Amino acid sequence: MAASIDTNVLVRLVVNDDRPQNAAALRALSHYLQWARSLFVPITVALEFEWVLRSRYQFSKEDILGAFCALLSTVELAFEAENALEQALMAYEEGAADFADCLHIALARKSAELPFLTFDTAPSPMAGAELLQ
Repeated sequence: MAASIDTNVLVRLVVNDDRPQNAAALRALSHYLQWARSLFVPITVALEFEWVLRSRYQFSKEDILGAFCALLSTVELAFEAENALEQALMAYEEGAADFADCLHIALARKSAELPFLTFDTAPSPMAGAELLQ
């Protein structure tokens, strides 16, 4: 018995701005945990999760990093490409590039498909990125 979760479920768990949906999300976690199963979080959900927290809820970079840290430490959730996600979060914390660019480069690195070609100057100083001119 396996399942995946959508961005809105993660948001409810972190933001708790809709009590009935938060309760439903917690029940789902509990249900799958009783069967020793984790809920799968696709990498696209992680990307959208950051965007929603930043744009809709005005979370700061530190709050976004804290939310991811809390979610990554739970046994109930299994993130796709977790190692690349963790690398992206570290790069995001330390640099000027936005989270999406950090994640793009981390996934390219994981796939051994570097350099990551970009016209964007923010990620260009990152290892593995190459600014096109």
